[in-house]
Amino acid sequence: MTLEEYRSEFPITQHLIWMNHAAIAPLVKPAAEAMIRFSQDALHYSSLHYDEWLETYEGLRSAGARLINAAPKEIALLKNTSEGLAAIAMGLKWREGDKIVAFREEFPANQYPWQRLEAKGVRIEWLSAADPLDKIDAAAKGARLLALSFVQFLTGHRADVKAVGEICRRRGTIFVVDAIQGLGVFPLDVRAANIGALAADGHKWMFGPEGCAIFYISPELQDQVETVEFGWTNTAHYADYGRRDLTLRPDAGRYECGTLNTIGCYGLRAAIEFVLQVGVDRIGPKVQALGDRIAEGVVQRGYEVLGARTQENGAGIVSFRKAGEDSEKIVARLRERRILTAARAGWVRASPHFYLAEQEIDGMLALL
Repeated sequence: MTLEEYRSEFPITQHLIWMNHAAIAPLVKPAAEAMIRFSQDALHYSSLHYDEWLETYEGLRSAGARLINAAPKEIALLKNTSEGLAAIAMGLKWREGDKIVAFREEFPANQYPWQRLEAKGVRIEWLSAADPLDKIDAAAKGARLLALSFVQFLTGHRADVKAVGEICRRRGTIFVVDAIQGLGVFPLDVRAANIGALAADGHKWMFGPEGCAIFYISPELQDQVETVEFGWTNTAHYADYGRRDLTLRPDAGRYECGTLNTIGCYGLRAAIEFVLQVGVDRIGPKVQALGDRIAEGVVQRGYEVLGARTQENGAGIVSFRKAGEDSEKIVARLRERRILTAARAGWVRASPHFYLAEQEIDGMLALL
């Protein structure tokens, strides 16, 4: 199928022009259908088909692993990105004087867990995500951990994770990635990028439901990160309810605390499998082109674009503003015409996905 033919999988196009995928994306039809099937089955049969639930969990691990070139045993199913990042921040045994490299533009989910460690004597060196690699390299010297978003939530800056991962490999630094704003759009290989841990939930660029995330953690890091949030499913023999053995599961499942979001797992599995079917290698260039079209169009109309956008660092997020213009009023005006964007920190943030048409971008530009 051509990319244009996949548009029919997004019924939202009959009602809205959705340029807010960096917030919450519409469900893709296969994800919605999978969750409807599950809810109907649970309505009529409760947990009679529990074996299908288990197969769905494993199917989601496999799909998530394929997306990032990991193994299913390296994938845990969590609630959200924040839970995965917090699992690393709380689970490592920190020593006074340890150093973390973090970035000022991050969404709070990738700042707050590290900031709280300052109370334990951990030192944070703050950089900009747009800083050159040599500056990141210098900061990583002696750092125990570096935490970076694949794509920044406001600037839309896409990191060269492979290059940063190589820096972390040379420096012996744990590389943690918040992948929520880029996963499903641009290729990401945890092995090639030397990523120790990665978290991303599916309700943005992967077209899945809220409250369900994939969490990758390498086997080496599993040995270092304690399971702080502990419940009955963290253990190796959790299916034996009469057993009282605290031996951990031998894989990333040790970070799963209790019953999973089953309906969410049905939806996210279908959503990721849809993304894999379309092909990240095809999605990324289209999203990049739509973002470029917005950036060029707003500049022609006298707006300022946040950040320096290039082919190497651009993504699906474009934030813009104009002196004397209220960003919230611009967003409201677009909303009246069924075009959904977001107001963020004084900027208008547009974030289109691959199924949108160039004519829809041009229609938004014409209203500015």
